[in-house]
Amino acid sequence: MTVRRFGAALCLAAVLAGCGGDNGGGSASGPVASGSGSTGSGAGGGTSATTGCSVRERQDWAAAQLREWYLFPETLPISLDPAGYADVDDYIDALTATARSQRRDRFFTYLTSIAEENAFFASGSSAGFGFRLTTDASARRLFVSEAFEGTTALAAGIDRGTEILAIGADAGTLRDVATIAAAPGGNGLNDALGPSTAGTTRAFRVADAAGTRVVTIAKTEYTLTPVSSRYGAKIIDDAGGRYGYVNLRTFIATADPALRSAFAQFRAAGVTDVIVDFRYNGGGLVSIAELMGDLLGANRSTSEVLSYTTFRPEKAVENETRTFAPQAQSIAPTRVAFIGTGGTASASELVINAFIPYLRANAGLIGTNTFGKPVGQIALDKAACDDRLRVVAFATQNTARQGNYYDGLAGTVEASCQAADDIGFPLGDPREASTRAALNFLQGRSCTRIPTGAVSTAAARTLGTPVLLEQRALLIPARPDTVQREVPGAF
Repeated sequence: MTVRRFGAALCLAAVLAGCGGDNGGGSASGPVASGSGSTGSGAGGGTSATTGCSVRERQDWAAAQLREWYLFPETLPISLDPAGYADVDDYIDALTATARSQRRDRFFTYLTSIAEENAFFASGSSAGFGFRLTTDASARRLFVSEAFEGTTALAAGIDRGTEILAIGADAGTLRDVATIAAAPGGNGLNDALGPSTAGTTRAFRVADAAGTRVVTIAKTEYTLTPVSSRYGAKIIDDAGGRYGYVNLRTFIATADPALRSAFAQFRAAGVTDVIVDFRYNGGGLVSIAELMGDLLGANRSTSEVLSYTTFRPEKAVENETRTFAPQAQSIAPTRVAFIGTGGTASASELVINAFIPYLRANAGLIGTNTFGKPVGQIALDKAACDDRLRVVAFATQNTARQGNYYDGLAGTVEASCQAADDIGFPLGDPREASTRAALNFLQGRSCTRIPTGAVSTAAARTLGTPVLLEQRALLIPARPDTVQREVPGAF
């Protein structure tokens, strides 16, 4: 998701915490984010004893915000009785159904919890086992594509490449993944992993290079590190050249110092060819995307456009033109290889798109096609109910006014190279297929272009759910929480 702060016309961006809503109207606040909160408060279901927080009142409030701010107002129903919808989520989905059928709003407009979202975007705070999961093409096998530092999963030796064979509440109730996945309804694996609350415990039979074993771990509160301390930023020496590698998991506030540190390392080493790994990055704060652009823009002038942000005509006062602002840590890249997949969306795509007119064929997309989300959300709060409505309200374009990439960036970039997401090797390892293809691109070697067209999806929800990644799919719940929207596949 692309998250944006409002300008002074609505709320001083520098005083984010001071922009709250009241029972009646919505107020602009915060960066745009994703997620769904707990039932009855910040989620679509349930009722609340709080004044103004009945389901009907919240539905009416959500509809009013959409009519005022939605980027595609012509697609909204002239009238739609909320009485036929049991909760706020279903009503919002019905209001945005036409835009969704046109692939312009694929569940990007939704309701979430103010508290949950603020915690994630400020520090990456969440509860879980701390791994990212994918299924195979048959959706009957489950793999770990990444494990996060400081979590119970990594502490138990579960990391990229581990296969989860069985899941149970304890070692005595283990069920094979294939059996769970075959259950009617299609949500068996998500349900088996349990709610996103600290203390939820599960047993797993896992297989990896160390063999097969059973481990029991609990979901705990942890802080997601946006740039991994293990492989997130490094210099790769390959074929006589030096290449920078940075892997950004998500665009949250704490990515700022980590990105500055990474690019300071590249600058000190004289690196001008860089791999930017966005393969699982579902988006986040526009401010961090702009910082990433600045760090790649040492040779860009402050009059050159990084991106345009455009609202609907009645809200044109909110439009922005963001020019480059080179930083002390910035580098002037000769070539950049952006690793992407169907899980690469929104703010990640904004950064890639920004450099196409400047680097042309020296900016390559490596891997598979991206998701295709050239729009972003604003946050509208009904604070008494802990409701934050994320409304698609603006579109983004690069300096050439390119921004119609609803079917992914493969059809927009001048250069691309197909590559698999090879979980048999660590991220950033030159032996890993996408990293290898990125190095080959930087070295000027030929490759096969990524096919254009819409990213294949099996069930449209959040980033499209699940997103195909070379015969695997990120595992995403039907109604993901904040972390699962911004960090697709995270549990």
